[in-house]
Amino acid sequence: MIAIWDVINVLSKTTFKRVYTLFKVVVSYQYSKISGNVIHPSVPFSIAIEPTTSCNLRCPECPSGLRSFTRPTGMLTNTMFSKIIDEIHKELSYLIFYFQGEPYLNTSFLEMVKYASGKGIYTATSTNAHYLNDENARKTVESGLDRLIISIDGTTQEVYEQYRIGGSLEKVLDGTKNILAWKKKLNSKTPHVIFQFLVVKPNQHQLKEVRKIAKELGVGEVRFKTAQIYDYKNGSELIPDIEKFSRYKKNADNTYTIKNKLLNHCWKMWHSCVITWDGKIIPCCFDKDAHYVMGDLNTHSFKAIWNSAPYITFRKSLLKSRGEIEMCKNCTEGTTVWAS
Repeated sequence: MIAIWDVINVLSKTTFKRVYTLFKVVVSYQYSKISGNVIHPSVPFSIAIEPTTSCNLRCPECPSGLRSFTRPTGMLTNTMFSKIIDEIHKELSYLIFYFQGEPYLNTSFLEMVKYASGKGIYTATSTNAHYLNDENARKTVESGLDRLIISIDGTTQEVYEQYRIGGSLEKVLDGTKNILAWKKKLNSKTPHVIFQFLVVKPNQHQLKEVRKIAKELGVGEVRFKTAQIYDYKNGSELIPDIEKFSRYKKNADNTYTIKNKLLNHCWKMWHSCVITWDGKIIPCCFDKDAHYVMGDLNTHSFKAIWNSAPYITFRKSLLKSRGEIEMCKNCTEGTTVWAS
């Protein structure tokens, strides 16, 4: 269920320039998809920025949790962040502070949120909620953050820790209570709090229970997310039995395939991108180890990179044969990611 106030909040941040950017993105994408010729707007209307690669948990399908990065790791600086926002804030509608890692481990994270909020951008983040102590909860509400996605992948500690290895369900619930308490104390409608429940086989029996917990706490929304599995072809103990909560289908020979067809187009290449903590622009969130770097914000402007030859070539390759791009082979774009 979509929260009405959250929709109103999104609409309140619209400007003519942002609406016009959205219009250009939609039109250019549809034209490119139909014609096979790449045209694109000067900037996207949505971006994801990585506050850090560090994480306190060890989730089994996450490069950050597995400590398996081959790219550099570190923390986003205020200098890099403000440079990005200052260049594109007039066109930018949506900013999520998340790619890999736990955002609250970056001590400047909430300062960045406040800076972006001051520019009228709708801001969001995703957290495991282990650092939402009373002080951080207050600062989060005061920062102007619009949406807070809290990962809660189990309703008992035994189930929760099967995926969120090293995590504490009690800390998640306490952190949630702190946020909701400070929203009330400060008479703030934001952030809109969402419980995100990643459905995997060990927790698939707790869907009703998480809704119940959310209602008891006063959480505004619960979303069930299907899981991306890296080594899925021969099955995985994480793939749920409930078909609608799986991105993969089981074949007659007991192997698995992605449900969606790998079509030669991709909406994400037109409307968004990901920026790593050290200023590298990559095409999307499936490039977790940054193998497809389109440009470096340490040496070039955002708009120069977005309109650069490497980016244009990459978009053309998608329209020609997406299946030849390694990153795209396990892409579930077009598959149901959020299920109810």
